[in-house]
Amino acid sequence: MAKKDKKSNTLPIYILNGPNLNLLGTREPEVYGYTTLAQIEQMCADQAKTHGLSIVFRQSNREGELVDFLQEARTGASAVIINPAGYGHTSIAILDSIQILKIPVIEVHLSNIHRREPYRNHSYVSKGATGIVMGLGAQGYLRAVDAVAHILKAVK
Repeated sequence: MAKKDKKSNTLPIYILNGPNLNLLGTREPEVYGYTTLAQIEQMCADQAKTHGLSIVFRQSNREGELVDFLQEARTGASAVIINPAGYGHTSIAILDSIQILKIPVIEVHLSNIHRREPYRNHSYVSKGATGIVMGLGAQGYLRAVDAVAHILKAVK
């Protein structure tokens, strides 16, 4: 279980990543870019730190494990940033887990899913998300961290 950041007394932001995102940097770089997931994790940690926040960064290729992470976030996170990858287009289980949360949820997609294949144009996750960032590549994660910081500051 995640612990509160000592300086801000705020639970960490959970940043969850779905299937195949472990292959970033080499998988279809013309679509997803050359930034690796490890680089995105470091960028997010650095960005969160500028807001006095911390992160828990995870990736799974398994839908059930992502559901487990979301359930853990109910009591262990101040907010969730999720790139559900392919599960965004198919997973009602992930949507259900997000809708149970009482914390902000920002959905992130590296590409603009509305400019992709028709089966990618819909995201179940969007129905449960507080906000969505898409089409900005790795920078989208940083904008999501900024959005979460703004939302958390507004509710203090």
